[in-house]
Amino acid sequence: TARIDIEALADQDWTRAWMDNFRPMQFGRRLWVVPRHLPAPDPSAVVIRLDPGLAFGTGTHPTTALCLRWLDRQDLRGRTLIDFGCGSGILAIAALKLGARHAIAVDHDPQAVLAARDNGERNGVSDRLSVVRSSDFLVRPVDVVVANILANVLIALADDISALLKPDADLVMSGILTTQADDVIAAYVDLCDFEPCQTSDDWVLLHGRRR
Repeated sequence: TARIDIEALADQDWTRAWMDNFRPMQFGRRLWVVPRHLPAPDPSAVVIRLDPGLAFGTGTHPTTALCLRWLDRQDLRGRTLIDFGCGSGILAIAALKLGARHAIAVDHDPQAVLAARDNGERNGVSDRLSVVRSSDFLVRPVDVVVANILANVLIALADDISALLKPDADLVMSGILTTQADDVIAAYVDLCDFEPCQTSDDWVLLHGRRR
């Protein structure tokens, strides 16, 4: 029979406890995510200042890490981007720090909208960052769409997400398990040509380019 041990823990500020253990993380060659209270490990790094919060996205999850590493490899100078399902806004902020001209961060969660707007201000990119709730979002085709959400949502919203892509635009999708990748690709294959999957643990990043 299974045994379960229960131990009472003293109440504490769990967000603060997580922050105390949150250390700088590198993604690719240039990009670092660094808590506000710590110095950047590399003075020449592209640094995102971010603390753990209620909105998803600090770089600790493999899907966020996959997206950050993809962004780090790109020449984003002058390009426009939508972070669809933005959570903390980390991907939009990363793109702007890497040279994107303008980014739109979209989420249905009011907490994510507040977090993304606050993080944009902390990182000095709010003048190039638009943060909107999904219900207020107006379709505006861009050069890059990054969607780090769930596979079933990517499939269900395939028409809506596809409408955001300019000709030759990049579509980057994550939040997808390896077993779900073929189904997600099938929802977009009539519009995009896909490169081989990038994987981390059981998670996948898909990169397609609109024809």
